[in-house]
Amino acid sequence: MSEENQTLAQRREKAEALADLGVKLYSNGFTPANKISDLLPRGEHLEAEQKDENGTLYSIAGRVMAMRKFGKAAFITITDRTGQFQCYIKRDIVGEEIYATFKKWDIGDIVGVEGTLFCTRVGQLSLQAQKIVMISKSLRPLPDKWHGLSDVETRYRQRYVDLIVTEKSRETFRKRVQIIRLVRDYLTREGFMEVETPMMHAVPGGATAKPFKTYHNALEMPLYLRVAPELYLKRLLVGGFERVFEINRNFRNEGLSTRHNPEFTMLEFYQAYATYEDMSALTEKMLSEVCNEVNGTMQIEYQGTPVNLAPPWRRMTMLDSLVEIAGLDRAVIEDDEKVKALAIEHGIELAENAGPGKARTELFELLVEEKLIEPTFITSYPAEVSPLARRNEKNPDITDRFELFITGRELANAFSELNDPVDQEQRFQAQIDNRGDDDEIHPELDHDYIRALEYGMPSAAGEGIGIDRLVMLLTDAPSIRDVILFPHLKAENRESKVQE
Repeated sequence: MSEENQTLAQRREKAEALADLGVKLYSNGFTPANKISDLLPRGEHLEAEQKDENGTLYSIAGRVMAMRKFGKAAFITITDRTGQFQCYIKRDIVGEEIYATFKKWDIGDIVGVEGTLFCTRVGQLSLQAQKIVMISKSLRPLPDKWHGLSDVETRYRQRYVDLIVTEKSRETFRKRVQIIRLVRDYLTREGFMEVETPMMHAVPGGATAKPFKTYHNALEMPLYLRVAPELYLKRLLVGGFERVFEINRNFRNEGLSTRHNPEFTMLEFYQAYATYEDMSALTEKMLSEVCNEVNGTMQIEYQGTPVNLAPPWRRMTMLDSLVEIAGLDRAVIEDDEKVKALAIEHGIELAENAGPGKARTELFELLVEEKLIEPTFITSYPAEVSPLARRNEKNPDITDRFELFITGRELANAFSELNDPVDQEQRFQAQIDNRGDDDEIHPELDHDYIRALEYGMPSAAGEGIGIDRLVMLLTDAPSIRDVILFPHLKAENRESKVQE
């Protein structure tokens, strides 16, 4: 029997013994009247070895995180969502029978305590128990408090344990909730309406990523988990909702890494009668304010590198970045044939029908992207790689688009929207032609979206921001798995688990 299974068997035996003594291992009758944070200000006036003269009864509940047992008394530390607190369990007060069973309880058990406040000899505010009950018996021991969950995969796979023992993880996810709330509040103040659009699409669209495929039996048709909500949100612009946003999950059937998870949270928002420049101004203001609210400063550090999120942020065209940051020859970059040859020289594989815009974009991703540490808007993306963006009126080879990079990672993508149905249909078709063979996914032209555009969509701009990557940045998390409560992992190998 493995050490893990042996420990589990011992805990189960102890639980059975407690049940035989009449202890309810999973009771449901204790409702705490107080949070731990309620107790702290109410005992501030107490000095060492002083009791609360009012004798007010308080009741709290939480998980036992530490336990020191003596002959006739014990100290336990319990934690709830608001903090930790010490409780003093004395045999003469709770009763001999209760104390005898209590001494068989373990760290990790969830308990309820009712009692009065006092201050110990060393000046620690504590609750002297008059009543203590078992709420839920823990059958597995918690990790060692000094080392916690040292195995990274176990932290991700058993997030529930990670949250019990790791304050940094709890703080990360508290901040995640705060960040999303602040973004939602900002957009609402700016007149945007939050909406929900379909998660399952009849036609995969809105991005070039590979979708997950499923099948609806009653409708007798394949459906795809959405890779982006973009086309539905722009249908709402057609319908007259001039400012809309959605914070929700997208799904992409692609690889896993420190930056990618198959399902992830995106913010997408669209504004009628606006341009991509309006989006950059809004983004700069919103994200810098969110950072300041969460961290108390716009001068943060990410994985040891200082980052200044105070506006204004740098703006640079893709061509300029290739020259100024990558050090490439402008004459070569601007020449359609030479830039494709240069991309091949750098080991970039280009499809036969790939144009110069694709070559420039690949060179940018290879040579520039990871060097963009301070917030930088990269603009003037080639039309070839921007099927939904509006062409620039002065140069139709590029689009009115930006991507935002911070710490070498793309954080946002925005553009002035294409609202010409004829141009959109042609670009959709080109996108389908360039996709290549796929045995599972058969790209289709979204005729309904074209029909919506034919009714007339106002000039508009839209943007997508990766919420997970934003949380990574503002919590100094090295991996996307650190900011997703239950990230996807390979199936757990249970062959080594020995049956009892």
